[in-house]
Amino acid sequence: MEGTLFSLFPALLMLILVLLTRKVLLSLGAGIVIGVLFIHDFAIINSLKEIWLIFYEIFISDGSLNTGNILLLSFLLLLGIMTAFLQASGGSRAFGEWMIKRVKTRTGAQVMTAVLGLIIFIDDYFNSLAVGQIARPLTDRHKISRAKLAYFIDSTSAPVTVISPISSWGAYIIGILGGLFAANEVTTIQPLEAFIKMIPLNLYAFAALLLVFLVAYLKLDIGAMRKHENRAIETGQLLSPDKDKVPGDLSDAFLAHKSGKIYHLLVPIGVLIAGTVLSMIVTGATAAEGQVSILTTFANTDVNLSLFLGGLIAVLTAFVFHLQQSKPKANAGKIFYEGLKTMLPAIYILLLAWMIGSVIGTLETGEYLAQLVEDASISTAFLPLLFFLIAGIMAVATGTSWGTFGIMLPIAAEVAVVTDISMLLPSLAAVLAGAVFGDHCTPISDTTILSSTGAGANHIDHVITQLPYAVLAAIAASAGYLLVGITNQVVLPLLVTLLLVVIIGLILNYAVAKRNR
Repeated sequence: MEGTLFSLFPALLMLILVLLTRKVLLSLGAGIVIGVLFIHDFAIINSLKEIWLIFYEIFISDGSLNTGNILLLSFLLLLGIMTAFLQASGGSRAFGEWMIKRVKTRTGAQVMTAVLGLIIFIDDYFNSLAVGQIARPLTDRHKISRAKLAYFIDSTSAPVTVISPISSWGAYIIGILGGLFAANEVTTIQPLEAFIKMIPLNLYAFAALLLVFLVAYLKLDIGAMRKHENRAIETGQLLSPDKDKVPGDLSDAFLAHKSGKIYHLLVPIGVLIAGTVLSMIVTGATAAEGQVSILTTFANTDVNLSLFLGGLIAVLTAFVFHLQQSKPKANAGKIFYEGLKTMLPAIYILLLAWMIGSVIGTLETGEYLAQLVEDASISTAFLPLLFFLIAGIMAVATGTSWGTFGIMLPIAAEVAVVTDISMLLPSLAAVLAGAVFGDHCTPISDTTILSSTGAGANHIDHVITQLPYAVLAAIAASAGYLLVGITNQVVLPLLVTLLLVVIIGLILNYAVAKRNR
């Protein structure tokens, strides 16, 4: 069943169950079970062995530790511990009280969160978790639902990193472009130059970023988001009361220290940022071959190791502050325990997401979708739109932007070079945009999971509430890509895309206001 229509079934089943039951662990588990049954032609024993092997290889691969995965999981645990110390010290409360005197409106708090998402552009993982830690005390004080905070985090993290050449994403993409151009004998443009020229063609990224600010300024709460926001404003409940405990929720674990200071929050977070960035530079420069530059540094950086080191130093800093505080203060052992415990839901989801990603990879779901593209006889004017939509579907099904880049960018390059070389950069940019769009729509994306974690939101609440906004941005981007294919221009399609986002936003805002009268 590998590489056939049946390879789509596990991903579709998982998505349908998520929407119907809103139980992410059940849905992911069902997708994994059905997928391995397909792989082994419904042989029960072999399927059970496959499930164990997939889980085992998350931690040990080819006879050695899978350090990347272990370091990321360890960082999540460290983040939970740090969050616990920030709350126990009273630092989060002090920062919230300080900021609420300066940021006096809900709109201001939302805009600040979005701006933070733009500033921290180095890596999507780092963005998702760091912005959540900084913004959460402020958004909580202004009664902004955690689902909305997660939306702001997720819809700025990947869109800003995918258009930044100085980022882990930019370095990865530029590296792929170099291999593609060599394989297809494209000598008229260099990879970095191509990436920069593709930035204004990444229409979904700009549409998503613009929509975030429209949502903040226009109070554009649509779909399930309206329910979460109304409940937060009216009752002060930032999370669904019927949901299980979510990552980072320590409200009932212990009382915050009454003499907490702002620096108890800001210094550990500053140490986290500085330690992570410095580690990224050191690991990247060490691993780079030949002349070391900013580009080669970020192309070779070890993001997971950098996150772990930054997190470890930040936890030690927060622990030192805890020891310096006068009594009464929470027991340090309890803080460690509660911090670890709050991250377990996120880790369970991430583990199952990795497992179903492996199953989908074995079933060759991405390759099947890619083959459909190659077999389709479509006018070259439709190539950007086609690649945007297919990359989106593939990212939804596989849960990985980078995996979609790896599969679809070579196909887009080959098709464009053979049919119409002028469509090369638009097609490649459309793949990047479609992958980010799909990443925003799937519950098994690493970035989506970590955005929920950073915000302290229920994961499925985040997926459901973000989906309408992702679709709106994708509709505007689709019109733009159709215009790119027809006109072969850059500026006009971008302006039309952004104008459509504004028009759609204003229409929806009018409809929401009319309904509330």
